[in-house]
Parts: sequence; structure tokens; C-alpha cells
Amino acid sequence: MDRSLKNVLVVSFGFLLLFTAYGGLQNLQSSLNSEAGLGVTSLSTLYGAILLSSMFLPPLLIKKFGCKWTIAGSMCCYVAFSLGNFHASWYTLIPTSILLGLGGAPLWSAQCTYITILGNRHAEEAGEASKDVVSQYFGIFFLIFQSSGVWGNLISSLVFGQTPTQEDLPDEEFLHCGASDCLMATEPTNSTQRPTQELIYTLVGIYTGCGLLAVLLVAVVLEPIQDPQQKSEGEKLHLWSNLLATFKLLRDPRLRLLILLPMYSGFEQGFLAGDYTKSYVTCALGIHFVGYVMICFSATNALCSLLYGKLSQYTGRVAIYVLGALTHLCCIIALLLWKPYPDQLAVFFIFSALWGLSDAVWQTQNNALYGTLFEKNKEAAFANYRLWEALGFVIAFGYSTYLCVYTKLYILLGILIVTMVAYGTVERLEAKTQIKPLAKEQTNQAQEEEEMQTKM
Repeated sequence: MDRSLKNVLVVSFGFLLLFTAYGGLQNLQSSLNSEAGLGVTSLSTLYGAILLSSMFLPPLLIKKFGCKWTIAGSMCCYVAFSLGNFHASWYTLIPTSILLGLGGAPLWSAQCTYITILGNRHAEEAGEASKDVVSQYFGIFFLIFQSSGVWGNLISSLVFGQTPTQEDLPDEEFLHCGASDCLMATEPTNSTQRPTQELIYTLVGIYTGCGLLAVLLVAVVLEPIQDPQQKSEGEKLHLWSNLLATFKLLRDPRLRLLILLPMYSGFEQGFLAGDYTKSYVTCALGIHFVGYVMICFSATNALCSLLYGKLSQYTGRVAIYVLGALTHLCCIIALLLWKPYPDQLAVFFIFSALWGLSDAVWQTQNNALYGTLFEKNKEAAFANYRLWEALGFVIAFGYSTYLCVYTKLYILLGILIVTMVAYGTVERLEAKTQIKPLAKEQTNQAQEEEEMQTKM
């Protein structure tokens, strides 16, 4: 097996184990710790810390410790969050959420930088296009990574499935589920039934073990890697140069336009984890169904991630972005109109599958796009990506307890439209940039031919 591919697989399975734990816990926070909004507040705090760490930590830690040890150290912060859920309270969840947030941005920036370097190195050795190899590697990563949602949610559903089922409720109890949920209405019994503390301990214990295995896998098996550009430059940047690298890259107009892509990714994931799971699934079906519905999302997301990595070579990334945007557009409009009831079980899974199909676009193509456009400033580019994605999460979770679900859907719809307009502008700028050198090269060739004919 090629060494680059082997390391991609090691990183992928490390993230699979880690996010089997974190993904399962995140999807349950709004339902499991709903008292006084503790679960949603912890998620908002978590992504607020990611936002702050994105500004400063990734370039500094990656240059200081390298991608491998940045990934391993950051994973330990995720394990701490799992430990905080053993006894969920304001004194345990908020501090561990902050700790996870501080490790979140370096973790993802190091992972994206590592895979981009591997892709570029393999492309150079094999004589292939760099953007194609990087896109393939991200497709492989997200295929394996997104499947973590399958296992994490399957574990939670099997554990919480031991909770006694509730009797059927009259239809009147479900009038305030879905887009009509304004948090002021009386919630049906399905959404307030809490698993026993013993079951919670069992679930969190399994998740903590998965996180520890992830740390060991990366620390023992993953190979350290050196960025060829950093090595050739041989620069020892000052502390403030590292810290401000994230902001300096904002001088690039392309990055300023692309800010909305990761922000929308944060908004749409925040809606799924904080609102769809609570106001649709838990409200109508019960908390033990959250895992099963999210398994459908994760499985679709994982398969589409691999598909898009291959497909982008033939269709280009624009077509894939259009597919993702249209799918989300249809889902948002349908969620505004749909009234969820327990007897419509298949519909809950259809929505999660379509959401996974679209989310796979943002996950694979956004990372590949940032890695390709900002190849010389990968650490700062991916730090920016996590910063703006985290801001989307913070805003989405921040207003989660104050707005009606239909208002959140309208906000999501507006951001999606503006995001695609900004992305289209970047693609036009890139097309013009590529046409100019080509035209110049053709002109030079024509001049050389004329000179040769004159001499003859």
C-alpha cells in the first residue's frame, strides 16, 4: 500500500473513533440536557471556543509540534468533554466544552493540512493533477469519518432503546412539533422522557473508550510529515507572525468571499444537531429514535463523500456545489411545510438522508477548495475555515432557545442563497485568472512563430 494512502487511512480511522463519541454526544445534547438549555448552551460555548482558537492556535501549534502531535493533543480535549458528560451540569459541561473548543480548531486545521500535503506529495510523485489527488484523499477521509455517525448513533440508540416506551399520544400533542415549535408550547411526553442515569453512564463510558483509542492510534501509528514549502523556506517566524497568519490571509478577496461557505456549513449542521433532532425527531418519536435517524444521515453523508471525491474529476466542483445547494433548498422549504407525526416514520429518514447528501458537498468540496486555492498558506486557510464555521455554529446554537423553528429555517434559506452567490463570484474570478496566463502564453507562442518565419 502507498505510504500516503496508509497515513490517510490512519488519520481517517482516528477521527472515526473520536467522532463516534463526540458526534453521538452532540446529537443528544439538546434532548438529553434540555433543562435550562444546558445542552444547547454547552454546544454554543464549545463552538465559541473553537472560534477563538481558530484565530490564534492552529498555525502556531502546527509549526511548533507538527501535524501529528497537534492532532493527538487536540484529541485529548475531546476525551475531556466525554468525561464531563458523566455528570452533566453547568460546572462540568461548560469548562470541558471550552477545553474541547480550544482543541477543535487545531485538530481540524492539522488534519486538513496533513491530508493536503500528502495529496500534493503523491500527485508530484505520480505526475497527476494536485487538485484531483487532494479531492480524492478528502473523499476517502470523509467516507470513513462520516461513518462515525453511524456507529455513534447506533450505540446511543441501542443503549437508550432499553428505556421503557411511552404510550401513544393523541394527535393534539404533536401540533407544536416541527416548524411550529416556538419553545413556549407544552412539549409532548415523548420529548421529556429521560433515560436512567445508569444508561447514561454506560453510553458515556463507551464513548470515552472510543476517544482514548483514537489518541493511541494516532500517537503510535501515524507518521510525522514535513511541509516541503516550509522546509524549503527555512523561515523561523516570530510568535506574532504565527498568531496573525490567520488574519493576514483575509487580505485575499477570494477568502473574504468564501467566508460564507464555512459559515453556512456551521448553520446547517447546527440546525440538524440542535433543532431537527429535538423539534422533529425527539418531539414526535422520542429520544431513542434520534440515533437511528442520524445513522441514515451519516451513512448517506459517508457514501456521498466518496462519490463526490471521484465525481469532481469529471463534473468539476461547480456542478457538485449546485447539487448540494438545490438539495438543501428543497429540504428547507419542505421542513417549513411538513407537520411531523409518529405514523410518518419514513419521512424522518428521508429528510436526514437528503440532508446528508447535501452536507457531504460542503464537507468534501469546501476542504478541497480551500486546500487548492490557498496551497501556500494551508494552515492559515484551514484555520480561517474553522473560524467561520465555528461562528456559524455559535450563532445557530446561540439563538436556538430564543427563536421559533420556522424563523431558523428562513434564516438558513437566506444564508444559503447569499452563500452561493458569493461562491459563484469566486469561481468567476478564478476562471478569469486562469484565462489571462493562457492568453499570454498563446500570444508569446504566436510571436515566436512569427520571428522564426521572419528569420527563414
